[in-house]
Amino acid sequence: MRVTNPLLLGVTSPLVGRDRDLEWVSGFLTHTDSGGALLLSGEPGVGKTALLDAVAKSAVDAGTRVLRAAGVQFEADVSYSALNQALLPLQDAFDTLDATHRDAIRVALGFGVGQPPDRLVVSNAALAVLQAASEEAESDVLVIVDDLPWVDRSSAAVFAFIARRLAGSRLRFLAAMRSGTAGFFESGGLPTYELPPLDTESATRLVDERFPNLARQVRQRLLTTAQGNPLALLELPNGLRAKQRRALETLPAVLPLSQRLQSMFVSRIQSLPAATQDLLLLATLEGSGDLGVLHAAARKLGGEGDLENLVPAERDQLLSVDEGTRRLVFRHPLIRSAVVEATTSNHRRAAHRALAQVLSDRTEARAWHLGESTFAPDEHVAALLEQAARHVLNRGDAVAAIAALTRAADLSPRGPDRARRLEEAAYIGAEAMGALQSASQLLEDARRADPDYANSPHSAAAAAVQLLLNSDGNANTAHRLLAGAIEEGTHGYEAENAAIVDALHLLLLLCNYGARAELWESFHTALSRMRPEPPELLSVAGSTFSDPARTEAATLRQLDRLVDGAVNETDPVRIVRIGIASIYPDRLAALREPSWRLVRQGREGGPVRRTLSGLLYLSLDDFHTGRWDEIVELADEGLELCAKTGYSFFSWYFHFTKGLVAAVRGDVETAHELAQGMTDWASPRGLRSVVQYAHQVHVLAYLATGDFEEAFRHAHAISPAGSLAPYAHHALWVFFELVEAAVRTRRRAEAVAHVRAVQKSSAETLSPRLALLAGGAAALVAEDDDVSADLFAKALSAPDVDLWPFDRARVQLAQGERLRRARATLESRGPLLSALRTFQQLGAGPWAERAAKELRAAGQSVANHEERGGAEELTPQEREIAELAASGLTNKQIAERLYISHRTVSAHLYRIYPKLGISSRTALRDALAARDTEPGERKP
Repeated sequence: MRVTNPLLLGVTSPLVGRDRDLEWVSGFLTHTDSGGALLLSGEPGVGKTALLDAVAKSAVDAGTRVLRAAGVQFEADVSYSALNQALLPLQDAFDTLDATHRDAIRVALGFGVGQPPDRLVVSNAALAVLQAASEEAESDVLVIVDDLPWVDRSSAAVFAFIARRLAGSRLRFLAAMRSGTAGFFESGGLPTYELPPLDTESATRLVDERFPNLARQVRQRLLTTAQGNPLALLELPNGLRAKQRRALETLPAVLPLSQRLQSMFVSRIQSLPAATQDLLLLATLEGSGDLGVLHAAARKLGGEGDLENLVPAERDQLLSVDEGTRRLVFRHPLIRSAVVEATTSNHRRAAHRALAQVLSDRTEARAWHLGESTFAPDEHVAALLEQAARHVLNRGDAVAAIAALTRAADLSPRGPDRARRLEEAAYIGAEAMGALQSASQLLEDARRADPDYANSPHSAAAAAVQLLLNSDGNANTAHRLLAGAIEEGTHGYEAENAAIVDALHLLLLLCNYGARAELWESFHTALSRMRPEPPELLSVAGSTFSDPARTEAATLRQLDRLVDGAVNETDPVRIVRIGIASIYPDRLAALREPSWRLVRQGREGGPVRRTLSGLLYLSLDDFHTGRWDEIVELADEGLELCAKTGYSFFSWYFHFTKGLVAAVRGDVETAHELAQGMTDWASPRGLRSVVQYAHQVHVLAYLATGDFEEAFRHAHAISPAGSLAPYAHHALWVFFELVEAAVRTRRRAEAVAHVRAVQKSSAETLSPRLALLAGGAAALVAEDDDVSADLFAKALSAPDVDLWPFDRARVQLAQGERLRRARATLESRGPLLSALRTFQQLGAGPWAERAAKELRAAGQSVANHEERGGAEELTPQEREIAELAASGLTNKQIAERLYISHRTVSAHLYRIYPKLGISSRTALRDALAARDTEPGERKP
């Protein structure tokens, strides 16, 4: 597409309300200076696929050749599957390449055999094929990729390579992804267009066109609930039928859109004929939608395979059939998820078995389907998976090979075969991906501790887990690898067996990362088998780190003994493990000196992994105890260490702690950016706990701007209002925020329910800090002002509340706000003034502004020097940095000018903001100008 292309002239679309979006996307792609690549993002159901279809049609009409591919959930582990879709129509062009590139791409796409191709060679070959196609046809070529998060990692890398090399060519690249789920595609630096929901006018027009007879009240409820999401606008009414009004009014007030729509799809799918449901399930599991395969597999499943059975689903607009390619296409990815949800595990296994029979000539696909269809150990299937792993490895995909061998180990009837496959998975990973320094160290430590340990799969599994976590591996695969190794360990479950204890401590972390009950089952099962009983530290950590909201008093007494003993502990591993057990019960303050020992040892060349743990423990305690400047320094040290040593997995720890500081100090843009980065990275890897941590950063950032609706939504996403969900451990750190946001958004019932859930949990007994917040939350929802006042007073008079300044000040702020609204104006001034001073000292600008506003409303004059924290003077370097930042320079530009690191600039700015009484960079210029007019501060 070029500027002269008619695609730019009068772009219109049959899509309601999307003309402007289509014009913008088409215009960007045709602009010669744009680089030719664009990512289209948006929430589920917002219409990304429909817009891609419209762009493709306009492009074809304008003479552009369009190549399309789509990520498929069940092909995410099949290397180069998406690239195969895109380049299959250009297979004849492979012969135009030189021998090296031709052989590489043929092997990668499964059209030939040979040595494993280098990914860079494959990428260059793919780019050359596209260029050759453009030159031969004398036309532009547009590559469109849908469902980018589900594209396999190998194809994602090639697509990212191509997208960055289009400038000056006749090639264009357009891909769509759900917001916050980029998958394995490295999107950094590429332009993104966020497809917004429909505006009110367009949403109303769409509903009126499709559902002209909808009752007025129901229509308004639909518009309010759907919030401009086209798929919701079209699908929600299908669930109404005769009881339209009741159906909408009984929808939960807060429900993630994808879950709501998936629920609707499941209901529709279950209403279809059984033969139709079978075809839909086969299409979902097969991935490509090949009608020939579906016909044959349906017959194997016990039906006639008549494709006419697809008509009910077509009529219900769940799918369409592309007559040109003879493939089934689902209307939306959510339908695939709904199809799986609507079936039983037995039915899914039968479908996988039928597909395996039909795909007998496709070794990898057949092995994967057999692996999913097999419940009991089966050596034949295990051997096929092992063979498939060899094929995957030959294409250079070590992570997928590890996954295949891990599944093969699961299905191995004999212990030795299981152990052999697990060890092979570990060492293939180490050899093919490049072993981390810690991987070899782990194995060497194990051999020294127990000469027989090398005969166990535990050490190899642990090495593979570290490799998987620190590359692009999936947490579920890592969990399955280690859990399988523990299950088949040759040394049994004796408590004195160091190998099994070490493995279970690592499994504890993997379960925590996944944050799902089913992952914890393997840990608790193994723990129950230990004889004569589990080691005390392992047992305590298994409780306080898995489901801390239900920790028993006896366990806390055990933890306190362990923490007391940590002061003189010399074993770094034991210090790390006590720290893990201490995070949610707020015992990290007692571990500061042991944690500093870990950091000092690391700075002197000690074990990196333990150093990272020490930095994390100190940062978490710093946040609760108000040492926020130190957090930034420790986080920067941790990030640098991760980058330098290859421990990339643990970077999220420090993005989280920096995000917390940015949020509470009012740098909300940075906070949201860090949190979104965590979510983008963690979601495709199955790291649900990391996403929960990101939600907390979003919560605080939205509270800083007074957006209580969004704050509630993110807190609710961790654990729904009214519950501290099992294994959603991070719910303990946002329950006060959830209650406050619920109260401020008039969700009283949810706020009360959540307070009751907290009171039923162990939160108040875990630590004085959580007891303070629990008391504050109860006071917030108390209907009687006198009862509320008593609850606030009780919470704030508890021992040690001064150890938690930010939390104490937030409860005081809530107390003052409640008193003022109860017309106890004089009584409100004390807690408000105390809160203001604490917020100023901490540099919590947004909260200080809120407290000052309340004080003024209470008739208290707030002096300028008090609002700015006493007008603390800037150092000469701080003044210089502030002026440069106020002039519009970025942190990096300031760093280059002053010959310091950009991290140092960031740390200085965090100290400058509270000194000036501001919360963001945009207020610097005015704050500096105001200072220059005062006698106590002169420009250097």
